[in-house]
Amino acid sequence: MVLGETVSLTEQQRLVRDSIREVCAEFDAGYWREKDASGSYPHEFVDRLADHGWFGALIPEEYGGAGMTTREVVVMMEEIAASGGGFSAAQAVHGAIYNSVPLVTYGSEELKSELLPAVARGETSIQAFGLTEPNAGSDSTSIETSAVRDGDEYVVNGQKIWISRVDASDYLVLVARTTPKSEVDSRTDGMTMFLVDLDEAFDRGTLEVEAIDKTASNVVHSYEMWFEDLRLPEEAVIGEVGDGFSQMLDGLNEERLVIAAECIGLGQAAIDAGVEYASEREVFGQPIGANQAIQHPLAEAYARVQAAKAMVYTTANEVVDETNAKSVGARANMSKFLAADAAFDAADAAVQTHGGFGVAREYDVERYFREARLTRLVPITQQLVLNYVGENVLDLPRSY
Repeated sequence: MVLGETVSLTEQQRLVRDSIREVCAEFDAGYWREKDASGSYPHEFVDRLADHGWFGALIPEEYGGAGMTTREVVVMMEEIAASGGGFSAAQAVHGAIYNSVPLVTYGSEELKSELLPAVARGETSIQAFGLTEPNAGSDSTSIETSAVRDGDEYVVNGQKIWISRVDASDYLVLVARTTPKSEVDSRTDGMTMFLVDLDEAFDRGTLEVEAIDKTASNVVHSYEMWFEDLRLPEEAVIGEVGDGFSQMLDGLNEERLVIAAECIGLGQAAIDAGVEYASEREVFGQPIGANQAIQHPLAEAYARVQAAKAMVYTTANEVVDETNAKSVGARANMSKFLAADAAFDAADAAVQTHGGFGVAREYDVERYFREARLTRLVPITQQLVLNYVGENVLDLPRSY
């Protein structure tokens, strides 16, 4: 790799980095290039991580997990993205790690004892999270999928969209309205989290899905979902009925930081590719990297990636140490904003460095560019981050 270590790592973080690096070394750029071109989920890579227990990174040791924190997971996901797999590689396992967190925090003891050890062993996956809807994108409080109580069951009807990794998951964490928005005092009330056994839902014919044809992060498939009279037992409820929105927000800062770390890794991969090509490609009798027009964009991209990385790692320490929640929220959002922009600038510089070959699949940077553009949209747009900072940091009037 071109980049040296520009942040201080704990001994545990170094162990995570080295262990993940060993696994990633088994899957070269050609592997990811082929997966992207064919639109195939990287089962081999994901299974290898699962076999090594990485799905249990955030699961407490008492349930068979590693008992790690966000401080270690940011290292893990950055390293995966930087290995050449890019944002897609990190996203292929992202849900497997973070979708178990609601169970850890809010699940019943019976649910935790039954599922978490299997997740930690890599035998069961909770890769999918069902929140976004066609009429409720960024405004999550406006979801319309309903879960109506019927005796000791809930009957679910509605539609979700942009739900990733459904094809690679055993369970779905579903957010649905148990009380209509028109009947609650606060728009954030009345939503509940459920755990859905996907095989059962498909077998009963109460769930249909359709893949969304897209041009970025092709190895991670996204779906539109339709629920029709899906029946869930009351034991499927995660946490408190009606309090699902606040439960969902509970781990938001940590996940934003992990997304930011994935952006950093993607930016690193792009810069590495750009520097390698600039050092080897000769025009007019010298490497093109000797020209400032090539050098400066890569150097600037490097600086921006490292600046974003410093904020991500500093904020990860704050999250673990549970300092001021408002400050951590602001830093987590700004980390994602800065890291996504840094990744995009790095990928753009790498493509420009390659000239015409920048759009050739064999050089990978076009894939990095497509993925980098996506990071400015998910899981929150750059504009919504600025809204958050404007309102919560600068004390400006609410704009939406």
